[in-house]
Amino acid sequence: MTKDSGSQPTARKHTALPKAQILIEALPWLTRHRGKTVVIKFGGNAMIDEELKAAFAQDVVFLHHAGLRPVVVHGGGPQISKALDRHGIVSEFKAGLRVTTEDAMDVVRMVLAGQVQRELVGLLNQHGPLAVGLTGEDAHTITATKHTPRIEGELVDIGRVGEITEIDTGAIEALLADGRIPVVSSIARSQDDGHVYNVNADTAAAALAAALDAETLMVLTDVEGLYEDWPNSDEVISRLTAAELEKLLPELASGMVPKMEGCLHAVRNGVETARVIDGRVQHSILLEIFTDEGIGTMVVPDAEAEGEA
Repeated sequence: MTKDSGSQPTARKHTALPKAQILIEALPWLTRHRGKTVVIKFGGNAMIDEELKAAFAQDVVFLHHAGLRPVVVHGGGPQISKALDRHGIVSEFKAGLRVTTEDAMDVVRMVLAGQVQRELVGLLNQHGPLAVGLTGEDAHTITATKHTPRIEGELVDIGRVGEITEIDTGAIEALLADGRIPVVSSIARSQDDGHVYNVNADTAAAALAAALDAETLMVLTDVEGLYEDWPNSDEVISRLTAAELEKLLPELASGMVPKMEGCLHAVRNGVETARVIDGRVQHSILLEIFTDEGIGTMVVPDAEAEGEA
């Protein structure tokens, strides 16, 4: 009795074929992005949902092993609000930014560097000795002065909230050169008064992306992207130029303004693309970088759009 050696392997090939097709689809993107720096702002629902946090860590480690150089920047809005409540400190926002008193700053620093960062570093390091945490204070990575926003024509004091004045990428570059994944908390050293500042994580990610000459800035949010005509339509704008985004900024909801201003700053300062993607979708980072369809909203420099015309 002869054994049919062909039928079983053929069935196995058919079962595995979709996996092979997915890998092949990723090939041109792997080739294009290899060796490039990608700055990812981690925030929104992805920070508080256990499955989303785990998927985020897997995505970042995948980027690392695929030859990219990921840098993660995080805030910690939900965690900070809970901690402030526990300490009896009222959470207040003005101009889309958290009012940060001296007492609140102590809590912000504790939560970002001692809780959120440590958890994220731990998740990444489940996959190997990869992630190293630092804050903007370390090695003068982020320097800031006091930010005083203008609301309805008047300057308003919102406490220890910083406006970034300088980025020193030395520590991050050293970690990347050593094959590590830097995880940066959005706290800055003061340029002039010896204090530390709470800086918006979207703004910090954009400033770091520009200073690192990153290929891409990715901002995780709790929406699908930038909507065409919200709330009248849920159609997402898939791609727009810096000039087109600048025109839209005055119409945006306050929560989206720092994100989109960050994207605008990035692409006008050397970053090739800035993307706002839905952090509620598992593996949204991989879907955006390694598939033909992509998700979310991509912002490109004006010069790129002119070159395509």
